Amino acid sequence: MSEDIDAITRLTLAHYDSTAEQFFRGTVDHDVSQNIGALLGAIEGAAPYTLLDLGCGPGRDLKTFSALGHRAIGLDGSGEFAAMARAYSGCEVWHQDFVHLDLPAGLFDGIFANAVLFHVPSRALPKVLDDVYAALKPGGVLFSSNPRGDNREGWNGPRYGSYYDFATWQAYMTAAGFSPLHHYYRPEGLPRDQQPWLASVWRKPYG
Repeated sequence: MSEDIDAITRLTLAHYDSTAEQFFRGTVDHDVSQNIGALLGAIEGAAPYTLLDLGCGPGRDLKTFSALGHRAIGLDGSGEFAAMARAYSGCEVWHQDFVHLDLPAGLFDGIFANAVLFHVPSRALPKVLDDVYAALKPGGVLFSSNPRGDNREGWNGPRYGSYYDFATWQAYMTAAGFSPLHHYYRPEGLPRDQQPWLASVWRKPYG
């Protein structure tokens, strides 16, 4: 991959900036309660939790986490999404590019990365995962959901994506220090060839 990582992320984010309202209308009613439950159910200790919605988009899930009583902070690389998420959820939202994260160490009980990390070019993914790992408390949980694939990456129209199978995704996650908890495919209840999403739950070890 010869393209500059910053150029890749800039073009992908420009697409989301230019289609933000359309994206919001098309996704605001999506049911991701299975994924939200997978994150919250894996966090140990007493609620409420401090949560980061990584790639929060226009704020749909951020609003849900807040309504459940948690301290929810959003983060998105799209300035349009960050502004929309603040207005829609009423939560604090940080405008940061994934490949240049600046996160507080050890703050979060859980990080929700729903349909976002696949946009990170594979060369940049180890550092992004290191940054996310450092932002979790010991014992904290990362949820991720990505389109599953055969480990190819490249442009899909105006957006860049990396499409991993579980074995490759697990290798990236364990190299970053995470311990696997469980994984599943979505939407639930369909044959595997009709389940394009790979969801997985990981813990930052204690101590």
